[in-house]
Amino acid sequence: MSNEKNLSVQALARKNVQELTPYQSARRLGGNGDVWLNANEYAIAPNFELTQQTFNRYPECQPARVINRYAAYAGVDPEQVLVSRGADEGIELLIRAFCEPGKDAILYCPPTYGMYSVSAETIGVEGRTVPAKADWSLDLPAIEAALDGVKLVYVCSPNNPTGNIIDPDEIRAVLEMTRGRAIVAVDEAYIEFCPQASVSGWLQEYPHLTILRTLSKAFALAGLRCGFTLANSEVIGLLMKVIAPYPISTPVADIAAQALSPEGLALMRQRVAEVTENRVWLLEELEKCACVEAVFASDTNYVLARFTASSAAFKNLWDQGIILRDQNKQPGLSGCLRITIGTREELRRVITALQALPGAAAASINEKQNSPRKEHM
Repeated sequence: MSNEKNLSVQALARKNVQELTPYQSARRLGGNGDVWLNANEYAIAPNFELTQQTFNRYPECQPARVINRYAAYAGVDPEQVLVSRGADEGIELLIRAFCEPGKDAILYCPPTYGMYSVSAETIGVEGRTVPAKADWSLDLPAIEAALDGVKLVYVCSPNNPTGNIIDPDEIRAVLEMTRGRAIVAVDEAYIEFCPQASVSGWLQEYPHLTILRTLSKAFALAGLRCGFTLANSEVIGLLMKVIAPYPISTPVADIAAQALSPEGLALMRQRVAEVTENRVWLLEELEKCACVEAVFASDTNYVLARFTASSAAFKNLWDQGIILRDQNKQPGLSGCLRITIGTREELRRVITALQALPGAAAASINEKQNSPRKEHM
């Protein structure tokens, strides 16, 4: 194909797609590591066997066994549950159902999950930001001042990549200020690591509340691509208008139902206990590393830390096959790397590699930063 024809195809694309910077997922970024601590996955694959073999037939749009089991697990009615291709599809469905391209906006509070902005930009909807405060709490007056034209507000709690729970009083304040104005989507992708923080019990009180969930984290099923949206039946009905005819395949529904069985839930809770124990260990060990300036408390399956020379630390571990997630480009996270909680052996490799790196006094002058002492936030 000639360059002219290539250019003509580019020109045919929507302008916002031509200009779009795609979300850089862990797999897109690549690497040749053997210790993958950059995607907040569980380190060991669970064992499942397919029990459904009707691959010649289309699956149910919303498989009853999956819906009923998730509803029972989440403490909501089956009519308040929608299953989708990961929580990422739930993010997009909300924008497609509630936001008029070129007219409406979504609002989110960086530093936070990158797919809110990418999904909005892809659809042609404005992404409006209200940066979180220095302690990563919500800036409520600024949110209220920015709501004109906003149809959808995303609040990630626990927040990715910072790991902190958003104060429920702040979430309630956002719900109050958006009554009759906008949908509020609380992203609870990591809620299994802090179930007490869920707002799923608020659905009856707030008809405009939606909650995003996933099987990718504590359920150890990132490769399954299965997520859920919890909302009142009126919202679920609107999302059903824009969802694909068969959003999850027969094997996905089969394994998801098994994962949500009593036995599956018990295994999930064992994983959460193991990850929590390893997270406590990692936090303590990071505090001892000379190259680490600050370690931030987490209610998730990852830890965020600020490094004296983060680029050098990231590359040094990358070259040793230990792949972390660089958060330097996120607002307010200069010098920060995110570390997924892997196995204890994987985390020992991280600490051993970091212990060999110099502290602030010996670091490159170009990467020195006047950051606070090591601290838990």
